Parts: sequence; structure tokens; C-alpha cells
Amino acid sequence: MLYSIKIATRYLTATRGQSLLLVVGVAVGVYVFVFMSALIGGLAVLLIDRTVGSIAHVIVEPPDRNPVLLQEVPGALLAVLKSSQQRPTLQSAAAYLPVIEATPHVSVVVGKLLGNGFMVKGEAVAPVQITGIEDKDISAIADIDSSLVAGSSELMLGTAVIGSGLAESLGVGVGQSLVIRSERNVEQSITIGGIFELGLAAIDEAAVYLNIRAARVLLALPEGLSRYEVKLDDLQQARSVAEDLRARTGLKATAWQDQNAQLLEGLTAQARSGDLIKGFALVTIIIGIASALLLSTYRRQSEIGIMRAMGASRGFVVTVFVIQGAIVGLAGGVLGAGLGFLSLLPFPPPEMTSGGGLPVDYRQGAYGAAIALTLAGAIAASIWPAYTASRIDPVKAIGP
Repeated sequence: MLYSIKIATRYLTATRGQSLLLVVGVAVGVYVFVFMSALIGGLAVLLIDRTVGSIAHVIVEPPDRNPVLLQEVPGALLAVLKSSQQRPTLQSAAAYLPVIEATPHVSVVVGKLLGNGFMVKGEAVAPVQITGIEDKDISAIADIDSSLVAGSSELMLGTAVIGSGLAESLGVGVGQSLVIRSERNVEQSITIGGIFELGLAAIDEAAVYLNIRAARVLLALPEGLSRYEVKLDDLQQARSVAEDLRARTGLKATAWQDQNAQLLEGLTAQARSGDLIKGFALVTIIIGIASALLLSTYRRQSEIGIMRAMGASRGFVVTVFVIQGAIVGLAGGVLGAGLGFLSLLPFPPPEMTSGGGLPVDYRQGAYGAAIALTLAGAIAASIWPAYTASRIDPVKAIGP
């Protein structure tokens, strides 16, 4: 084996310019692989951070109460509908809180009162989504504090914090008063205490945050909660945590993946596109190494013939060319992965990327995988030239 390595190294160093060019070509392919891994991974991190970062990872609600047929009416088709006048609520919400907080991976639990209504200012009317919450929890799920564009996020009894889209549609600003009317036809006069902008239209154009005590009066819910919203230390564990919470509490628990199916489909399609590009890069590497070694085979027919005439086996010749491919693949893989890491390192993490920035995540460069796949591809690419070299007839190769 040592002699095979010595011969393979001598073949590579005999044409240093060609070998160096081959290694650089492999390094470029590996660099593309690393860059695409970091880019696709960074885009996924950015999309999840910008969407899931402002919503709950798991939502815990009262279980659905499906209507049941209490009696049969002979000769008639009886349809039973759910009542639209009764909203599901967690009447004994406080009893569930310790159980939810004790569940593994749960880091934040926030109780909310939810309802619909309208905001009225003069003749301007806008539908709103009312959220009653404790003042200390307003930024626990969505970071309202850092998204404020005006005013304060403090929730006093007579104030509200609203989205920028809603403020613009009503033409109101901080300090102005208006009327909010709930679905229960209860009205309150409130003052705009703060305006935020999360960048999510569904929230910015309709969200109204109220102090939970004011929301209880407005929504006619003197006790209980609409739901608990949960944040995890690892959002990828959301489905397993949701299943755990269902088993522990008997309540309905929904993971963020089940509410964002389109986002997951987009991320999957994006990952597949990245895999296709990385696959093309590996194919280019394999073709380059195979063609270079095949050319080396034709150029060294006489030398291979002499080795065969001196008793070198076909297996020895195959080993020499496979080792050449492995050396080129390993050298190019390490060089390309190293250059990729050094060039990606200055980029900030995707979650810290400002608007218009390139969301490249050096942590997802797949450097080890790039080197391993390149080495395997190089060895595979050398098999055909090695087999061709081993089939050379010593008499024809040495003869005139």
C-alpha cells in the first residue's frame, strides 16, 4: 500500500500544474456546495425567525366539542349545529398552568383572552382582533417592545397598543381616543398608548392589545382564558411537545408546523432546489477528476506497461489510480471547505440580518459532508480510469 501511495504521489507531482488545476477545480465545486448549504440553511432560519419568531410555538386551547344527536326523529333528517353564541374557554385555566410550565422544552407560557370587534373613530370603522393580556407578557410571544414605532407598550386599563396598519387605516396616533366595540356589543373608550409594526400584515392591520382586566369586561368573560400560548427552547420540538401536552392536560394542543403548512412546503421545495444545485456541483467534480485521470492513463501507457511487465498486478494499478483520485478529492475538499468557511464567517447570523442583507448562515455550511462526499465522488470517479489502466496490455504498451 505504501508503494502504491508513493507511485500515485509521483504521478501527481510529475505534472504539478495539471494536478494543481485539478485540485482548484475540485475546490471550486466544494465551495459551491458549502455556499449553497449555508445559503439555503440561512434562508430557512430567516423565514422561520421572521414568521415563527412572532407567533406561539404551541397553542393550548379547550378541546373541540362536537355536537351529538340526542334523539332520532322517525322519517326526518335531523341536523345539529354548534352554537355560535358560546365561545370555548378554559374555565379552570389556573389549574393547567403548572402542568404546562413543567412540560419539557417549555420556556414561556402566556394566557390570553381573545375576541373580535370593531374600532370606531368618527365615521371610520375597522374590524379588529382583541387580545387581553397581562402587561408583563405583552412581548413574551411577539416582541412588541422592539417593534414599537411610537408610544409605549405599557397596558393600563384605559390604553391599547395597536398595529401600524390599523393605526394608518383609522388615521390615529398615540394619545388619541376612540371607541372599541366587541362582538358582545360592549363598548369602551380607549386611548392609543403605543403603535407597533411586526412586519406581518395579519397582525399589523388588525391586532389590538388590551389589559386583561379591561378585555374581560369588553368580551364579557369574567373568568377563564381563551387559550395558553407556549414558546419552546427548541421550536423543532413543537409537535412532540404538543402531543405531550395533549396527554398531560386533555386539552387541544396545536404545533406551529400544523398552522403553517404552506411555509413548510416552501422550505421543503427550497431545500430540494438547493440539493439539486449541490448535486450538480458534485457531478462536475466527478466528471473533472474522471477526465483528468483518464487522460493520465493514456499518457502513461508505457509506464503502466513496464510496471505490468515487471510483475505489478492489475489490482496494484487500480490502487494507484484510486489513490490519485482520493488525494485530489481530499485536497480539493479540504481547500474548498476551508475557503468556504473563511469567506462565510464575516456574514452575520440570518436572525440578525437587516432588510436586503444576504441571509447566509456559516453554521450550516455542511463542511464535513462536503469533504466526505467529495472524497467518495473522487474515488468513484477514479474507478473507470483505474480499470482502463489495469487492462493495458504490457506488450502493446512497451512495443514500438
